[in-house]
Amino acid sequence: MLEAAVRVIAQDGVRGLRVEKLAAEAGVSTALIYYHFKDRAGILRAALEHVNDRARSYTGGTESGDPRRQVEQMLLDELQDDAHVRETSVAWGELRASAAFHEELRATLRTATEAWNSDVEALLRQADPGLDAAAAAERLTALVEGLSERWHSGSLTLDRARELLSGAIARELG
Repeated sequence: MLEAAVRVIAQDGVRGLRVEKLAAEAGVSTALIYYHFKDRAGILRAALEHVNDRARSYTGGTESGDPRRQVEQMLLDELQDDAHVRETSVAWGELRASAAFHEELRATLRTATEAWNSDVEALLRQADPGLDAAAAAERLTALVEGLSERWHSGSLTLDRARELLSGAIARELG
């Protein structure tokens, strides 16, 4: 059901999410959707958590022992021309944007964003102990989100997005 929710959100946006369509996509009844999620807000919160888990599965970075290389790989892994990554990224963007209108999503979104920033911050701190790693992590994760949106909307190529992100990481780490 969560995979179906991510697909529907990525295709139709949060506003286009209809329980009936989700049920059809998941191959279950609407009653089962409501049983598991209680209401539309519950679906959105669970989908956001699931999107975050999906992203963690492909942004684990490398185990190279080089924190600079690890942070670069972790962030660049968000910009891949892979259907699973694209769907996850588009759904994340839709859910993030809708939090402006759906207050019930904000706490889940904040927790997921803080966890991502914390992971990036830890690697940045290892790479350069003198760096304001918290601020750099905020800038870099925000940049990834913005570059991803531009790439998915067609206003930036994937190669250019990856080039800009690599340049930003190099600037942050000197």
